[in-house]
Amino acid sequence: MLFQDVVFWVLSVVAIAGAVGVVLVRDLFRAALLLALVFVTVAGFFVLMSAEFLATVQVLIYVGAISILFVFAVMLTRDVRRGNLPNRLQIPAVVLPALLLASMVITILATDWQFIPGEAQEKTDLVQTQSVSVVSQADLEGAGFASQEETLDARGAGLADLLVGDFVLAFEAVSVLLLAALIGALALARGRQGA
Repeated sequence: MLFQDVVFWVLSVVAIAGAVGVVLVRDLFRAALLLALVFVTVAGFFVLMSAEFLATVQVLIYVGAISILFVFAVMLTRDVRRGNLPNRLQIPAVVLPALLLASMVITILATDWQFIPGEAQEKTDLVQTQSVSVVSQADLEGAGFASQEETLDARGAGLADLLVGDFVLAFEAVSVLLLAALIGALALARGRQGA
């Protein structure tokens, strides 16, 4: 347990430092790289929570696609060296996140956090494992899934099964939308360079 605590605090410090760096660094290219670092630390948090599928999706989509899209957009933009120029929105850009942070801290402190009881934790771990691998019937019965209905619910709870099963159309629509956005961004950037 001590190792997980150390990893959590290291990831927390890196995520906070990277997020602050994204806001404070004037070079847009470095800000995009720091944003990719923040995305990687979020994937690390998913791994700590035994959500390996979400960690993989985080790395593939946010680090591998969105961050690269930002880097391409920055590289295709003129006057990148000038960075972010000061403007009149700096005060609201500080006040609004500060209010959001204060509300989040108040919510965290006011919430009565109840952890999953020990006997239900094994069931929860198996349902999370189901999203990345197939759990055998013997493992489900050993974890306390007694009835056929409970085992069917546990098997249907896998996120990967839902994405390529019931929600495959929405999943593919999002991928086509991301592709269209990438093509549109490249077309706009190419049109500016030709002018």
